[in-house]
Amino acid sequence: MSKRALVVEDDSNIAELLRLYLGKDGFDVMLCADGAKAEGVFDLFTPDVVLLDIMLPGRDGWQICQAIRKKSATPIIMLTAKGELNDKVTGLEMGADDYITKPFEVKELIARVHAVMRRSEADAPIEKKLSFDKLIINLDSYELVVDGKKIDTPPKEMELLFHLASSPNRVFTRNQLLDEVWGFDYFGDSRTVDVHIKRLREKLEGVSDKWSLKTVWGVGYKFELVE
Repeated sequence: MSKRALVVEDDSNIAELLRLYLGKDGFDVMLCADGAKAEGVFDLFTPDVVLLDIMLPGRDGWQICQAIRKKSATPIIMLTAKGELNDKVTGLEMGADDYITKPFEVKELIARVHAVMRRSEADAPIEKKLSFDKLIINLDSYELVVDGKKIDTPPKEMELLFHLASSPNRVFTRNQLLDEVWGFDYFGDSRTVDVHIKRLREKLEGVSDKWSLKTVWGVGYKFELVE
């Protein structure tokens, strides 16, 4: 699926140049030359990255950046002929992800586009909620819902179950679970895992025939999904 880039730039030569090069790089590109219309175009186009000039008719780039940032974490690169440090600081304080001064090398700008998008994807929050037949494991709220009922569950049991269920059918050794759930500095032994698995089974056993907590003898445990 193509990524989308919104270019807010009133210099038609620069705008068309960016459309050409971003298009060659696989982007769908939308151009907007009017600062007063930019926020509306952003809402309709829902871009993956915004290239935003500062000096625009109707509304300047700083105002647009601030408005976008109030409702979206979409990466924004400011484009401007101004090179003063204060302008860069202002742009970044408004929520811009990067700042490039005209004239610029198009290859450098494309590289910066990819860089801010990679950072944005890496920083994106991961929803910690898993759903299976008659089972919801929500680590954001530390809620376990079994067959439609909330079950009081200690945090470490929740974390253990979430960790196993995040990788269905993968076998984890007891030592792996101690390292990855309790942390490498935990001074316990493998029986800790066994006790927590036993307590989880008391809550989960017999609820569904589509999944189960399985013991793999001589190895460890897995959250098994039945085809």
